[in-house]
Amino acid sequence: MARIAGVNLPNQKRLEIGLTYIYGIGQSTARQVCAALGMSPDQKIRDLTDDEVTKLRNYIDGELQVEGDLRRERSQAIKRLGEIGSYRGIRHRRGLPVNGQRTKTNARTRKGPKKTVSRGKKAK
Repeated sequence: MARIAGVNLPNQKRLEIGLTYIYGIGQSTARQVCAALGMSPDQKIRDLTDDEVTKLRNYIDGELQVEGDLRRERSQAIKRLGEIGSYRGIRHRRGLPVNGQRTKTNARTRKGPKKTVSRGKKAK
């Protein structure tokens, strides 16, 4: 099992897909990494030699921002928005959609499950 950027890559997957298990690497970036190192994206991870794994590790550590560094930078950016009191920062703090989506319906991913509001007791 290849370990790159603190992530164990699954042996049975193709290289192009296996690299996407690393936070900050999607399919297009994985293809670019394969092309830059002259590796076949169709090669299985279990078939990589130690040399190739080392090349991959060095390239990803040197050229790309992934895992902990990227997570830290993103969380700091969100924290900064909240501290300066921007509209986007307030939306992040309240757990609501940030980019202008409607919230009367939908937005359940950000808002969580519906909270049913009952009528209350009728006054006598």
